[in-house]
Amino acid sequence: MAVFRDRPYVQFNFLVDLGDGVTDGPQAGFQELSGIGMEVTVSEYRTGNSLENSVQKITGMNKSTDVTMKRGVIGSLNLYRWLNQIRDGDPLAMRTVLIHLQSEDHQAIVQTWKLLRARVIKHTSGPFNAKGTDVAMEELVLAYERLEME
Repeated sequence: MAVFRDRPYVQFNFLVDLGDGVTDGPQAGFQELSGIGMEVTVSEYRTGNSLENSVQKITGMNKSTDVTMKRGVIGSLNLYRWLNQIRDGDPLAMRTVLIHLQSEDHQAIVQTWKLLRARVIKHTSGPFNAKGTDVAMEELVLAYERLEME
C-alpha cells in the first residue's frame, strides 16, 4: 500500500481510526500525533572460548513507543469512554488504531501505520487559561504492543 515517490508528503493530510472504523467528523480529527515508532533491543554476548575478542550482537525484544495525540476539546466523550473501559479491566478494550497518510488531493491513502493492541494510558484536558486566546485542548497517550506499516 505504501506509495514511493521523490518528494515527501505534506504532514497534515492524515486520518485517524481509533478502532471504531470512523475517520471523518470531529471525533477523529486530531491536530497532532507524535511518537509513532518501535525499537529493537540488542544483547551483546561473547562465548568464553571465542577466538575473536569481540561480542556478538543478538537481536532481542522489540518495543513500541507511546503515541501522543492532541485535539481541541469538542465535548465528545469517546476518548473518556475508551479509557473507562480500560480502567474497568474490559479485555475487549484493546483496539487496532489506524493512522492513514493521504495524498495531497485526498484521493488515496499512501501509507498506513497500524498500532496493534492499543490502549489509552493517559488522558489530559487543558490547560485552561482565561487570559489567552488559545484553544482548549485534550491530549491522549496510547500504548500499543506492535507497529505495522503498509
